[in-house]
Amino acid sequence: MKKTIFTITFAALTISGSSLIAQSNYKMANKIHVGGEGGWDYLTVDEESGRIFVSHATVAQVIDIKTGQLVGTIPDTKGIHGIALAYDLNKGFTSNGRDSSLTVFNLKTLEVITKIKVTGQNPDAILYDSFSKRVFTGNGRSASFSVIDALNNKEIAVIPLEGKPEAIVTDGKGKIYVNIEDKSLIQIIDAGMLKVINSWPINPGEEPGGLALDAQTHLLFSVCSNKLMVVVDAITGKVITTLPIGGGCDGAAFDPMYKRVYSSNGEGTMTVVQEGDHNTFKVLETVQTQPGARTITIDRTSHHLYLTTAEFESAPAAGNRRPPVEPDSFAILDIETLK
Repeated sequence: MKKTIFTITFAALTISGSSLIAQSNYKMANKIHVGGEGGWDYLTVDEESGRIFVSHATVAQVIDIKTGQLVGTIPDTKGIHGIALAYDLNKGFTSNGRDSSLTVFNLKTLEVITKIKVTGQNPDAILYDSFSKRVFTGNGRSASFSVIDALNNKEIAVIPLEGKPEAIVTDGKGKIYVNIEDKSLIQIIDAGMLKVINSWPINPGEEPGGLALDAQTHLLFSVCSNKLMVVVDAITGKVITTLPIGGGCDGAAFDPMYKRVYSSNGEGTMTVVQEGDHNTFKVLETVQTQPGARTITIDRTSHHLYLTTAEFESAPAAGNRRPPVEPDSFAILDIETLK
């Protein structure tokens, strides 16, 4: 995902459930200490086994949600960005930016099956599409998608894009949607023909990062660096409306039961948007999280939301895009939906 410059109020670094706003629909249920050093990016919930897969520097860490314990590690994933899960194939896939590879692992045992060298540079966002049995990963430095046959673990195509790909979603029926960060576009890929079939500007949104989809109502929600969530009709490409969100956003998630969209903002907030009908949306509330918590995933069975971050030192080093991280402070924030 994109790197985010954010300003931190250091008095807000320590959080608890009591710091959330009064009468909130959400509470901080837990803070799972993971520890270790290095940066982080995407995280993914394995809803079938009750685990969270977390990207962390050079490994994917696997956490048991109930116990908060580390239950496994996928090693040698240099510069890991994302994790995609293929339940029907009992496989997982990580995108490893530093050596431009994907790691394939057994979803149950966590044993590495193989590594796939991809044609593009810096594979970042990653998605498994069960409709086509293919893995799509956006190459951040090559303006392209690498497409992997998930059955045979082979790269089968490279799809040129108009710019730098960010988050990816699928409608489960053959269409793949991707944010193009540097062009402020959403591009649509046909998962069967493996080609771009449309490109939609999302003005006034700028530099889109996270992307979520309501497949039932055919709505896309793109969160942008100019503090806007852009709602787009996934059939026509029309921009329906925009809503204000927090700064430093880099992730989005959707809860199909509650019809709510979430933007994780690196400034230390989570924006909650309520979907009404096809033309009615409102900011339901802004939940305090923790500075640096800019990526998000959702467990659609429990309606808990998970964000990763760490504690930061009191002052940034000169030239750093983010302040120095306190050693061994990496953690997962567990936010519970109350109503």
